[in-house]
Amino acid sequence: MGAPEGNRARDFSLGVEEEYQIVDPQTFALTQRAEPVLSNAEISAGGIHPELNLSQVEISTAVCNTLAEVRAELTRSRKELSTAAEAAGVQIAAAGTHPFSHWSDQTVTPTTRYLAMERDYAQLVREHIVFGFHVHVGIGDAEVALQTMERVAVWLPFLIALAANSPYWLGRDTGFASYRTDMCDRWPTGGLPESFRSRDDYERLVKSLIATGSIKDEAEIYWDVRPSARWDTLEFRVTDVCSSIDEAVMVTGLIRASAQICHEQAFSDAPPDLPRPELARAAKWRAARFGINDTLIDLHETAAGPAAEVIENHLARLRPYLEANDDWDEVADLVRATLRRGTGADRQRRTFRRTGRLEGVVEAIVTETLSE
Repeated sequence: MGAPEGNRARDFSLGVEEEYQIVDPQTFALTQRAEPVLSNAEISAGGIHPELNLSQVEISTAVCNTLAEVRAELTRSRKELSTAAEAAGVQIAAAGTHPFSHWSDQTVTPTTRYLAMERDYAQLVREHIVFGFHVHVGIGDAEVALQTMERVAVWLPFLIALAANSPYWLGRDTGFASYRTDMCDRWPTGGLPESFRSRDDYERLVKSLIATGSIKDEAEIYWDVRPSARWDTLEFRVTDVCSSIDEAVMVTGLIRASAQICHEQAFSDAPPDLPRPELARAAKWRAARFGINDTLIDLHETAAGPAAEVIENHLARLRPYLEANDDWDEVADLVRATLRRGTGADRQRRTFRRTGRLEGVVEAIVTETLSE
């Protein structure tokens, strides 16, 4: 994300990062063409960056204050990146996993950092061919940011379910709506964040992890939500990248409102009503497994219910914050449209049932990635 002035993000400003697949336009398989795409790219704001594998690139938006700005940034970035990809003879696709390309055919990006990660994490890095959607929410007070972070666990399953976009892996239907979620939880510093008494407590943990050789720096903490190592933000990393810009805007609006309600609780020193970690993990797993097509666990109520009902209840809780941001009409409409037409995972499966070809699934993802 571009640096806010003086490295201070205005509270609840937004920065979005999207990771894209690079695919061959004839075979629709992943292809190792990140370097020419990066060379051709002229992203006019935000930035474009290499990622863990040569079949992957990431864009970051400029700092935004409204969802309209986020939409405009993503629309522009995707178009500009698509132009660069076309010049390199490839296409871009936005989905949490590639439906059929094998991890053994991919190459780690040969930078010092990524090669060191492959040495340290071995097979975990080699198999990590996944594509995420990260939202930075500006929170200037570092102590309040940590207290906000510990409260967000109750919102994460709801976000995972609506953004689910990774049902296929290595040519097979995994049975998951978001298989990427399961893969990300394998990292030793992945999954749900812990609670901290203070910022000093958090910084002591980071120093201990570095001192013990567990991580090289703070950027190797891969929690679902984490304090940014660079900006005054909380970085939400929990969802798959969305194929459609509408869904990306929806998820961004829901993340900001979730951060705001948790921030308000933290700022008022309200005691956190945290779910048991075992239950929070179970709720995440169920959201990743079924998306919006079964029951979800409502961690506010410690109860399970039909996904649409749980999502509507979450939306109602967020309504005052969405309305304060002038986001309610747009976000509520997009959530209900997702409940009607299905998530990215649902659309991938419908395409496969229609075409009988996973190549057809990738072709549809490419088309949707560039649709406004």
